[in-house]
Amino acid sequence: MKQANELQADILVVGGGLGGVAAALAALRAGRRVVLTEEYDWIGGQLTSQAVPPDESSWVEQFGVTASYRRLRDGIREYYRRHYPLTEAARAKRDLNPGGGHVSRLCHEPRVAVAVLESMLAPYIGSGALRLLQPYRPVAAAVDGDRVEAVELAHRDTGERLTVAAPYVLDATETGELLPLTGTEYVTGFESGKDTGEPSAPDEAQPDNMQAVSVCFAVDHVDGDHTIDKPENYDFWRGFRTDFWGGNLLGFRAPNPRTLEPAERTFEPNPDDDPLSVVGDQRLGGGDMNLWTFRRIAARRNFTPGAYASDITLVNWPMIDYFLAPIIDNPDAAVHLERARGLSRSVLYWLQTEAPRADGGAGWPGLRLRGDVTGSADGLAQAPYHRESRRIKAEYTVVEQDLSAAVRGEKGAVSYHDSVGIGMYRIDLHPSTGGDNYIDVASCPFEIPLGALLPVRVDNLLPAGKNLGTTHITNGCYRLHPVEWNIGEAAGALAAFSFERGLPPRAVGDDPALLAEFQDRLTAQGFELRWPDVAPY
Repeated sequence: MKQANELQADILVVGGGLGGVAAALAALRAGRRVVLTEEYDWIGGQLTSQAVPPDESSWVEQFGVTASYRRLRDGIREYYRRHYPLTEAARAKRDLNPGGGHVSRLCHEPRVAVAVLESMLAPYIGSGALRLLQPYRPVAAAVDGDRVEAVELAHRDTGERLTVAAPYVLDATETGELLPLTGTEYVTGFESGKDTGEPSAPDEAQPDNMQAVSVCFAVDHVDGDHTIDKPENYDFWRGFRTDFWGGNLLGFRAPNPRTLEPAERTFEPNPDDDPLSVVGDQRLGGGDMNLWTFRRIAARRNFTPGAYASDITLVNWPMIDYFLAPIIDNPDAAVHLERARGLSRSVLYWLQTEAPRADGGAGWPGLRLRGDVTGSADGLAQAPYHRESRRIKAEYTVVEQDLSAAVRGEKGAVSYHDSVGIGMYRIDLHPSTGGDNYIDVASCPFEIPLGALLPVRVDNLLPAGKNLGTTHITNGCYRLHPVEWNIGEAAGALAAFSFERGLPPRAVGDDPALLAEFQDRLTAQGFELRWPDVAPY
């Protein structure tokens, strides 16, 4: 008999980031009963609790994403039009960029995305088809041979335990938390070039060499002195430098990710620019030379006069990258996450007190930490921004030579017979815990193979985010917002399709007729499985 603290579902999705929400929606559309869990106060992961505006391809306004991701984007703009005091020009702009940021065509405040995501899930919560458990994190799993039977969850604040049993389990956590709990084979860090054949890989595997994590935060600039208390580790970070950085980490000089040459960034709060003229297009460059407008999420001139006293900008800049140690599979992970938070506080304190100004002065004490924007008590993002996850050992692993523009040239990326979606971003690896500088490689628009969603052994667990079968290198372009959404949505659809037939997901990939039927279903739901003829960048 089921105990009081046990739940059952057709499909369990652990992790409520973009991949987890998309997975849940796909399964719910197929009529399945779903339990979705999330560790933080907001669903949405990198878009919300991690406070990272969407990183998307240059063609996102025309094609290259699933229909449901487009509904998310459209919903964000419509939310602004309905609820915010936009200027008439901003309200009329079809491709409104609320923040006028250069990193994306849709820089916006994270709580708007939360509202839209919650509205997408709301009908299913109301009908009882979806149970959202929040804030819960996975702590254990019951496994029988090659099958995951149930996952035990703990409430983040009270420690209360719940167990959820389901015939299909999706790992949509930010770092692949279910993989070690279930004994699913996985890899971390940098694979060996001897094994993968990747041009940018080292000769020997480096499992502890992972991309930096970042703890983002939002600031505006208003009258008054809003300087925070000096962080206890400020002096350490103030003097910290590496051989390849070109200066101190706390400084406006940092490597250009694409050339690796040290480049001076500019910073000036509340410039007199026209946010409606900004074009967030990665083909034109990374957009990070002007730090204020780089990830600006609210441009005051998009709103009626007086509505916003200042722009709001999101600090996810080179100087907050924490690469002293990995977070994954490290017994001291909590210590290093707190040090990463200390680095972010130190960056803010430096900006407020010592950062060089163009007028010869130092510091902007008017910079104000906006924890109300990120939804946190301490002012920083609720969750660290994890660029890299544990990754399943998959039936097919995407490697650099599958999509590198330098390798593939005019042929374009490899086209997979079992494509379940598409994505596009440069291979964008930040400085790493192994001492690597940026690794930035032009990419061809690529596909997502079903084989990368299939663990080599476990039958009923699927990755639904950055934990699919990529390498350290190709994770650099499969980790971004619309790609994570597509991965999760495909995993949710695959679990629902498999549930209908009582089959393990790998059976769909093994049977040409089943695969064709599944791909037809995806296409009917608004998935794009192939790219039109577009150029790499």
